[in-house]
Amino acid sequence: MKSKRKLLVRLLALAILIGVAVTMFIIGRGHTVYFDNKKLEAEDGTVYKPFYRVEVYVGDERVAKLGEGDRGMVTVMGQDLKITLHITPKKDAKKVGSAVTFKLPYGMDGIVYNLPALLQGAEESVYMEEFIPTPVEEDEDADVVVTDEFAMPEEGGEG
Repeated sequence: MKSKRKLLVRLLALAILIGVAVTMFIIGRGHTVYFDNKKLEAEDGTVYKPFYRVEVYVGDERVAKLGEGDRGMVTVMGQDLKITLHITPKKDAKKVGSAVTFKLPYGMDGIVYNLPALLQGAEESVYMEEFIPTPVEEDEDADVVVTDEFAMPEEGGEG
């Protein structure tokens, strides 16, 4: 009787632990989100021109101030992101506000949103892509100097 009760308590504890882990995976997943204010030419030939200036706010905090051709970023937790944009379309133009809510994809850690394409009504496949860092190539011709500060002195030499 005690062994059945002990097994039941262990299974219940395991189920609670799995439930907490799944919940933390869903609500606690971090994402790095990049915002581009860059010119984008879609495959169909549509050109999305950058704005003069875009300020990106998450909550009350400004996370990026982007000029033409700039990229900003923010790290967020969870699967939903609500941003407020203050857009200056052209120099000396009046700022326009816009609120956007994103459902962040589970499978991407780095997500790039092109703001001009997003706000001009492009499809998600045009304005959103996964951020893949480009590897830095090393110059093979560079002289490599190797020193061993812990080398043992050679026999017969000074020590």
